Amino acid sequence: QVQLVESGGGLVQPGGSLRLSCAASGSFFSITDMGWYRQAPGKERELVAKITDDHNTNYADFVKGRFTISRDNAKNTVDLQMNSLKPEDTAVYYCNADIWSSRWYGMDYWGKGTLVTVSS
Repeated sequence: QVQLVESGGGLVQPGGSLRLSCAASGSFFSITDMGWYRQAPGKERELVAKITDDHNTNYADFVKGRFTISRDNAKNTVDLQMNSLKPEDTAVYYCNADIWSSRWYGMDYWGKGTLVTVSS
């Protein structure tokens, strides 16, 4: 069974840093896009950053210059380094990945989420 498991959330003061990690486990053929989304209370889930299997990245405007997404294809992991955190970054952060069980069949997978709270 394919799973995405996040780690690294927690409480941090404004201006601080956190690093989120996500690992894919189980049996699969390949992973193409991986990314991070977030959902704040009362708001819809939104894209934070995405990275392709050849390491092309895409960031939401509100995190450009502060967050960095990276991945390790050999380990099937994706990380999100978050710097200069603001209270408005408080949200549950979800890992997402397009995981293919064969060359012809892929599915969109989500982790259960990890809470990031930015507060003094």
